Amino acid sequence: MPNSNYSNTSRRQFLRNTSSLAATTALVQTAATHAVYAGEDNTIRVALVGCGGRGTGAAVNALSVKRGPIELVAMADVFEDRLNASYNNLKGSGGVSEKVKVTDDQKFVSFDGYRMAMDCLRPGDVVILATPPAFRWVHFTYAIERGINVFMEKPVTVDGPTSRRMFELGKRSVEKDLKVGVGLMCRHCDARRELYDRIRSGEIGEITMLRSYRMAGPTGSAAVGPKPDEMGELEYQIRNFHGFLWASGGAVSDFLIHNIDESCWMKDSWPVRAKASGGRHYRDDDVDQNFDSYSIEYTFADGTKLFTDGRTMPGCFNEFASYAHGSKGLAVISTASHSPAKCRIYNGHNIDKNQLAWAYPQPERNPYQIEWDDLVEAIREDRPYNEVERGVEASLVTSMGRMAAHTGQVVTRSDILEGDHEFAPEVDKLALNSPSPLPADAHGQYPIPLPGIVTAREFG
Repeated sequence: MPNSNYSNTSRRQFLRNTSSLAATTALVQTAATHAVYAGEDNTIRVALVGCGGRGTGAAVNALSVKRGPIELVAMADVFEDRLNASYNNLKGSGGVSEKVKVTDDQKFVSFDGYRMAMDCLRPGDVVILATPPAFRWVHFTYAIERGINVFMEKPVTVDGPTSRRMFELGKRSVEKDLKVGVGLMCRHCDARRELYDRIRSGEIGEITMLRSYRMAGPTGSAAVGPKPDEMGELEYQIRNFHGFLWASGGAVSDFLIHNIDESCWMKDSWPVRAKASGGRHYRDDDVDQNFDSYSIEYTFADGTKLFTDGRTMPGCFNEFASYAHGSKGLAVISTASHSPAKCRIYNGHNIDKNQLAWAYPQPERNPYQIEWDDLVEAIREDRPYNEVERGVEASLVTSMGRMAAHTGQVVTRSDILEGDHEFAPEVDKLALNSPSPLPADAHGQYPIPLPGIVTAREFG
């Protein structure tokens, strides 16, 4: 189960220096299925499931945690070339290569490889789930059964039925005292955390509006050309998962979720409904299911709005940032991409250096590393740590906006959460020679959203 193949070095650059745990502690199994540290071996073992760019980057961050020994012992993917590329990347990464202890017999290439990789771990170890999100609930279920702590990439769901399932799985993981991190790393950013505290203390007054943008050129595999004749349809769709709603939730779920999540965090609330628009423009022979632009208006229970704009079109104005407007002034939540955030507060609503009231000092620690430091610290200290519910909420709200754009209807939280349209209801039964959950027509085309025509679901 691969993920995107962009370079992990651009998003995971800095290592946090944390204190080492005393060598007298160690990991032993307990009947409660979580780990306690007291003995002669305190090494945390890690398995990587999904060896694309995100999974590889997450593994680098895991192995870069300074608090106690940690090593990678197993890897799984459905594509051998992705697994081998990830392994070679990790072995070539300075500072972590010696912690890569994956033998050939612990590299698993199959749809069941996630099970075999997790079977190499002990209760209390950690599995990285970095496959396309369609598979998240399947893999998380097995991790819970095995008593394994989890780091899962976002989004964690792509539709209402999988969101309901993941909410329940999250409760089970809490009951078993599993530590679970979700890759919404902006929540671990020092600058954003201080900004959140300042907003809560009233420095910008009452929040009156939020807005967020991820407007760029072509991104990831959002635009997908026709399937090569020699490639199977399921393999083609998984390799280009951003282009297909069943696999990823598409461009909205995968790309806009961070901006939506950080904005909702500052509001300290989740929207209850969404209305949106969008369209396909310069498609040439692309066959994916995405629009090229999305414009979403979210409404919170108190009536406050969050406006979110996404675009993946070349030659246009670009912006990658989020803002919160208050009765006293403006807060910059993020500036350009995810890190550094360069959070700031201005008097009034213009970004004017003469009206700057506060700015987080630079440089900032990288949140991709901090989220791993926080997770491992919680494991070693055996304290509650579970981000599943928040991760599902962010994924659900993002899907709510996507559905509003794709149907042309106002969509409430209950509309999508209680809906019965599951994109891939039998994803747990897939094998590489299986038919795809989304078959092409006789011309190699896939169904696309038709707002105002197909209104009860996102495509016909």
